[in-house]
Amino acid sequence: MMLGFEELLRSLQDCVISENEAAENVSRTLRLFLQKLSESSRSGVKRCKERCLEEAVQLLRQLSEAQLSGLENDHLTLLVRLLISTQLQMVGISTACRKVDQMLQHLAKVDHQLVFRETRECFHSVVHSDQILCFEDLQRACMFLEDSTVGREVWRESYMSMLNKVSELLPVALQQESLRDGPLCYITVKVCLQIFQLLSSDVAPLVWDEEQRAPVQKILQTLMAIILGQCCNRDTRLLAGTAVAMLINTASENGAGGAAAWSLLQVSHLEPWLLAVGVLRVQCDPAEKDGVARLAVCRGLLTCCRPHILLSSHEDAPENRLLLHGLFPLVFTLCEEKLDCHYFAFEVLNLWLKKVKECLADLWKVTRVRLLPDNCTLLQQLIHLIWTNAESPVDGVSETARSAFFLLLDLYEMDCKQFCDTKRALYLTLLERIMKLPWEAKAKYHRLCALLPYLGTDKLLDQCPEISSHLLKCLSTNHLAPCGSELYKSLIQQQRRELCDGSSSHAELDLASHWARRWQSVLHEALTSEVPLLQNNSATQLLPCTFQVFPSAVDHMLASLDPYTPGHLHAWACILSSYRAVTGDSLWALQGSSTLETLQLALGSADDKVRLAALNLLCCCPKTKDTPTPQEMAIMRTFIPQNLNCDSSPFRQHFQAGVKKFLIRIRDGCLAYVRGQKGKKKGESSHSERTQDLLDQGMGFVEWLSQLPYTYLAPGHSYQRKKTALLLLSAVLETCTDTWSPDRKKGQPPANISSLISCARQRGQWDFFCRTKQLVLLSCLEDSTNEIRELAAGLLLRFFPPSFLDDLTEVLHTRTKQLLCSPRVQEAQMGALMMKILLQKSKHQCEGCRLNSRESNSKAFCMVKVLVKELEEHYLTAKADMMLAAREKPIHGALSALQRCLLETPNSVYDTLDPSLNMEVLGLLENISLLLLGVLYGDPEACASEKDAPPSFCDMGNAISSLIAQTSAGGQAEGEECVLLSEEHSLVLTCCWVSLKEIGIFLGSLVEKILTQSKQPSKCLLTKQDLIKAAEIFKNILLKCRHWGAVEGCCIGFTKFCASLLSSSDPELRDIPAQMLKKGLQVVQCLRSTSVTRRAAGLPMLILCILSAEEASKARPLLAHSMQTLLETARTPLNDDWDQTLDLPQVCAVHTLQALVRSTALGAAILQFASDVAILSLTLLSSPCWAMRNAALQLYSSLCTRMLGQRSTSEEAGPTQHAMSPAAFFFHYPALQPFLLGELRGSAQDLEGPPNEAKLHLKPSLYPILTLLAQLQPGVQDSAETLSDFLPPLLQLSASPIYSVRMMASKALVAMTPPSEYMNILINLTSQLPSPQQQCSHNRLHGQLLQIKAILERALCGNSSAPSDDLFEVLSRIIASLWMVTEAQRCPLVRAVYLDVVDALRRFCCETYLSDLSSTLLRHLQTPQQSLQINSGHAKSGRTSLQRALILDSHWLHGSWMGRVCGRLA
Repeated sequence: MMLGFEELLRSLQDCVISENEAAENVSRTLRLFLQKLSESSRSGVKRCKERCLEEAVQLLRQLSEAQLSGLENDHLTLLVRLLISTQLQMVGISTACRKVDQMLQHLAKVDHQLVFRETRECFHSVVHSDQILCFEDLQRACMFLEDSTVGREVWRESYMSMLNKVSELLPVALQQESLRDGPLCYITVKVCLQIFQLLSSDVAPLVWDEEQRAPVQKILQTLMAIILGQCCNRDTRLLAGTAVAMLINTASENGAGGAAAWSLLQVSHLEPWLLAVGVLRVQCDPAEKDGVARLAVCRGLLTCCRPHILLSSHEDAPENRLLLHGLFPLVFTLCEEKLDCHYFAFEVLNLWLKKVKECLADLWKVTRVRLLPDNCTLLQQLIHLIWTNAESPVDGVSETARSAFFLLLDLYEMDCKQFCDTKRALYLTLLERIMKLPWEAKAKYHRLCALLPYLGTDKLLDQCPEISSHLLKCLSTNHLAPCGSELYKSLIQQQRRELCDGSSSHAELDLASHWARRWQSVLHEALTSEVPLLQNNSATQLLPCTFQVFPSAVDHMLASLDPYTPGHLHAWACILSSYRAVTGDSLWALQGSSTLETLQLALGSADDKVRLAALNLLCCCPKTKDTPTPQEMAIMRTFIPQNLNCDSSPFRQHFQAGVKKFLIRIRDGCLAYVRGQKGKKKGESSHSERTQDLLDQGMGFVEWLSQLPYTYLAPGHSYQRKKTALLLLSAVLETCTDTWSPDRKKGQPPANISSLISCARQRGQWDFFCRTKQLVLLSCLEDSTNEIRELAAGLLLRFFPPSFLDDLTEVLHTRTKQLLCSPRVQEAQMGALMMKILLQKSKHQCEGCRLNSRESNSKAFCMVKVLVKELEEHYLTAKADMMLAAREKPIHGALSALQRCLLETPNSVYDTLDPSLNMEVLGLLENISLLLLGVLYGDPEACASEKDAPPSFCDMGNAISSLIAQTSAGGQAEGEECVLLSEEHSLVLTCCWVSLKEIGIFLGSLVEKILTQSKQPSKCLLTKQDLIKAAEIFKNILLKCRHWGAVEGCCIGFTKFCASLLSSSDPELRDIPAQMLKKGLQVVQCLRSTSVTRRAAGLPMLILCILSAEEASKARPLLAHSMQTLLETARTPLNDDWDQTLDLPQVCAVHTLQALVRSTALGAAILQFASDVAILSLTLLSSPCWAMRNAALQLYSSLCTRMLGQRSTSEEAGPTQHAMSPAAFFFHYPALQPFLLGELRGSAQDLEGPPNEAKLHLKPSLYPILTLLAQLQPGVQDSAETLSDFLPPLLQLSASPIYSVRMMASKALVAMTPPSEYMNILINLTSQLPSPQQQCSHNRLHGQLLQIKAILERALCGNSSAPSDDLFEVLSRIIASLWMVTEAQRCPLVRAVYLDVVDALRRFCCETYLSDLSSTLLRHLQTPQQSLQINSGHAKSGRTSLQRALILDSHWLHGSWMGRVCGRLA
């Protein structure tokens, strides 16, 4: 039996020490090598392990084969065993295992047989065991097969034994619920996949020949059962599909592999079917019909199978090929269906396109026709999939659809070239279709990027001249900025390729001139814009790619700027900093002496943006060894102190980043000099005095900057100065110390920085960790803001020496004890943070634990034990006298300190807790929570009852007031009321809710850490009963406390608690959250109290936390069950005797649904229920219960945000983030189309009636529906014309008597009308405009004019083409309705909107009409106003609209046109 790592290490260290005959350098190298292996084993951080192993690899390679051969056989054997033991330790880290394998390969050069023998012995201990394989055994087997060169050789020798073991394990794992969906089943499937992939030549005879097929037959049977749904874990099912496909790929004959693949495609059958793979026969019975089985098979075949299998023909239809006629229909159907795995379906579509591209030459050979001729069905289907899913709300689908579009165009281009098609009609067709998309459509820019290489820059820009203006709009909109900048980058890159094609003699200045003709004005406008978003995005996204492609463009851009013109100074700094960052050219080279003057002007600007841009210009440089000049350092010495007090948090972050770049340049430049000094030979001339001066100045600058922050950390300085000072200090310590951070991939100090630090120390500089500085940072721990405290604590723990001096520890410990007992939350938090620092920085154990003889006692254990005793003392005090505890022992301080010491330190929780202490902690948390809830109830017995509902806020206030009255002799007299809360009341309430919040956070994090660090379930610190007790604590807090602070804090811990249990391999633990959910749903379904609860209090949060913790890779059965239950409960009709004062189950269900819809954790998963939830919420708006209507409206609002994205509150805001067109919206939510249409038609029919009948038919769902439709993206052509049914009811709603309905109907009409119908709608609407003699409804006329205005503005937006005949017909009808601004039309709303319509058409109006309109308006101004025919509710808005329209400028009086609106008059 192999010894453990520690035993092997000690034995080998003894051998190395006692081996006198070995050369001294070999012994020294081996000692260092063993030290690195030991460090790697002890470290708990992956990156630390890898770093130590890499250093060990380098040390071992320093020993040649001859030197290693000189070691005794026993010692070499120990070394091999030690490395194998290390490899087994690192079995979960593939990169670490490969590094160990490199060492074993090095030793194998010395004695291959020894390495093989030891590896085989270790492997056989797994294979030839009588016990069934466990998870650890499979991990080792995977490691030997995947990450070990010699291990793979051993595998080939024993693969049959392993196959037998796996075939025994798989059925067992599938039968047991505890194993079926857990990691054991997944890793077993992974082993099968690796065997089929890496040992394919050995496995093939078992599949395709008659002999020895039993184990593989059994494995295939179980893999198919997993694929077809007997396992719920989606990742396992997908991996099983890949494993089966890999098994098919072992076929050597074309026919056999193809036949097996065709047979596997029967997976789409709903009835049982027979799978034939070579000589293997498996009966398949579908268990789930969720699409994952088809997905797994398609994904596996496309990933694993070689071209000869993918191109195989069907035996019954030889012309059908697997890739085209077998796989594509399945892929197409998967992408069309609305499945939970929609993203994976589009990944498979991309795989299919890549395989087609890979096999295209062979496809041409076998089919002898074009793959994608214009207008073929395959091409249309692919375009349809890509087009309809480009706006998908499912994460990742729009990106994969975009990739599919690039692949499709590539395939089409190859197809055209092969068959000499020079027309390539598809490109222009697509371009025309793309340009019809509105500028708000994100997909528009991605598709233009894809088309650009095939059309060329000039053709694209000439046919689409509005692209530049659209790009500026994109850069002004957050979520569109990346795609707009990507299109710009593609355009200029393509432009340069076209300019350089066929000739390499173009000068950079000439190339830049070509760029300037197209783009200089665009960038100038963006950089000098007053829109901050446009300005920033153009600087950060357009400038870098411009200078990468056209470096000389900087001259054109600078030439158009004047630093003294508003906006130009910022643009100047951005241009130069971006140019310097890209090219590395000197700051002073471009504009000579004027650069310094302009830079000083920018650094002194009052605008934060300008100063930051100038700072970035000063600090950035692509070459980190480019040491700043003395001039630059002098400027920084002036600039830094002047900018420490800035209020802007982004400014502080960018300020720190800029200073850090500057420091890195100083550090790397000085380090290069120091290295050069060490490498000099004797007699060589020394470096120049200038270089020495730069070194002195660089070190001096760092010394100055390291001292500066401490000046501003003393008490009394503002928060801003302290925060900036600490950020700058952090930049200095991160850059110029040798502290290595294992949690960071980048930003680590150079390996040889110690030489630079030594050089500085010799000069009496860079003493970063002296006692004075330590004391200053310790004083920051008592700052009033948590940000300052946390920053200072982080610096102390990360950079300063590992232990404090004894006197400092003693003082800090005394102060900590005082603060932990403070009733003020801030001060208690200070004490908790100090306790955490004491735990990691003090040398000795805590007082009271030093004499404890327990061997395993560590410093952390002692500290935790003291804190538990302190917490118990607080609890007992509160139990005896709550008022005294609220003042002197407020509980939450000790809780917070316990949490920090247990969970925020590097120690394992198993080192700081033992079973008895853990039980004590859990019991205390339970008792404290019940005590505090009893205080809020005013009756501990009522708190313990399951039936009584939680107290209202009024009840909690009364309970606390009663407590104060009982404990205070001088309480308020009876009947006396005080509006303000007393100090005692605040103390008790704060003590209760903060402590309950801390209990929730602490308990959840503690359970998570214990279960995560538990290596053996039998030795876990928490039993099932403990976890049930913890679940009860969470349930009590969430359901029996209405204070939102306590509920919100508890939710953080409860989510962690549920996630830990649901990811457990123990089914009994996984069942605990499920049972809690069941009870929570039961609470929803019953009447709760006689006090209406706001948004159902903590009940929705309890359900949300459980569902958020459910693993996304599984089918989410808890979510599906919860949604079904909540929807059914919410649909339940109210009883005839329902009571408004009760918490109705239906209302609670709707509030719970709202919580689930709003949750970001369930964001994508909840969308599959969106249609049902939307229909429910709109239906419930007609409920007679106000609470139900209120809850339904909140639910509907949250759902619209979830489906369409967040929209700005400003009236003229940009598009919503998802920006879905009507066609895409109803494609993803098809059930909503008939429902919304039915509601609109019903509302429109209510308006139909005798013209003189005065009836107001209220439809509560109408306005919300119109709001939803209005948020959809307008201007997208509906090719299928499936949405035309929406237009008639929307047009009819123009007659609504409700003003807001008419307004929203006009916006919805714009969204639902395809661009091709704009003119038809306008002609139809204008034809209905009445003459002065006709009797008309003012409501209908106003609504029709609103719709005309809305459609006109959309149709004419960005349209610079000549007006059509239809537009002139519309214009003539508008001109003929001039009477609407005369005395004949007495409604100011109609007059105002008529003028808005004319305003939209003003550039097409003739002079005569404008003159008549001017005269009419002037005459109206001079005529005394009579009574207005308008209801009082809209009189004010009508008057203001009219007044706005009548504010004329001088051009109007001359018959030209009125001035634009000067603003609405109040």
